[in-house]
Amino acid sequence: MNSNRKKVVIVGAGVIGAAIAYHLSQRDGIAVTLLERDIPGAGASGHSFAWANAFGKDPRDYHTLNRRSLDMWYRLAHQLDADIGIHYGGEMRWENDPQRATQLRQRIQQIQMWGYPCRLITRDEMLTLEPHLHPGTVVAASFSDADIHVETDRFIGVCLQRACERGAVVHQQTSVTGFVIRNGSVAAVKTTDAEFPCDVVVLASGVQTTELASLAQAHIPQQRSPGIVIKTTPCATVLHNVAVIHAAPTDENHQHLHLRQLADGSLRIGQGTQEGINRDDSQQHADALLTRAKAYLPAIGDAKAIPTPVGYRPMPLDGFPVIGFTEAVQNLYIALMHSGVTLAPLVGEMATVEIADSARVDWFAPYRPERFR
Repeated sequence: MNSNRKKVVIVGAGVIGAAIAYHLSQRDGIAVTLLERDIPGAGASGHSFAWANAFGKDPRDYHTLNRRSLDMWYRLAHQLDADIGIHYGGEMRWENDPQRATQLRQRIQQIQMWGYPCRLITRDEMLTLEPHLHPGTVVAASFSDADIHVETDRFIGVCLQRACERGAVVHQQTSVTGFVIRNGSVAAVKTTDAEFPCDVVVLASGVQTTELASLAQAHIPQQRSPGIVIKTTPCATVLHNVAVIHAAPTDENHQHLHLRQLADGSLRIGQGTQEGINRDDSQQHADALLTRAKAYLPAIGDAKAIPTPVGYRPMPLDGFPVIGFTEAVQNLYIALMHSGVTLAPLVGEMATVEIADSARVDWFAPYRPERFR
């Protein structure tokens, strides 16, 4: 290896770590090493509902950041030149309660003012988009054209393949245990049985980021954010045009239901908001979610629910991304966020600009680690 190359060690092979590894590997003069304690995508990326959007992202600066990244998915797919598991078609939702319907109309009006491609639609338009849908009462409905969902394992696999083709090295089942720090910088990353010398360390390690950063005296606080997205056995195609649906609650005892379908015919179903707290990973809960989904989409037929263990999602203390070099350790770069699937294209590309070119991207100004001093 050319000793003049900048050595970057990335900790974590989820969607963010994989995207940064891909973009950095495309630069001459950078040697990329990626350390993953499990297998790529095994953490939050594998538990994510993986809906890329800017629908519920406030305030406006944060909405704009997500919108920029959503639009970058299309270019990244072109650059990677492979099936990365994107499902196009937008997002559709509806409300059957007058108060929530008013809130939906207000939300659509707000994000239309911000230039987001979404609109209110009628019940007939819903059924034109998805003829097999049985929505029940519809007081208000909307459709967001640009939204997609992503099969994260495919995306991560292609990013790592492209990075390795450019000389990146991926170490799976490799847990980071500490850092060698000299003169205020990380000189090497320590694992259970090796040390990896480095010029820059990127922590893209999701819920582990707080603990790992603390080993370098950097304070990156998170809240605990458990969530459940169940899987099903494959079934017939139930969504013919739309990528994601958010269904109104069947009654006041239930939350909203969200649903997407993968290429193999299996479904991913969750409830509540993406930020909601859900810990019930029982078979009974999985069966109940699937039963509610079948009420709206009878074409699901006899698919079976597969309970998925509760997944802990990265969630910075204030809910917003933490991106950039720390003050405590000048070459330690943090890439921690909840909306990892939406933000992966933008963070991958712009973190590379910051790491490779020593630039400071002003889009990230509100999201620097030093706000947690």
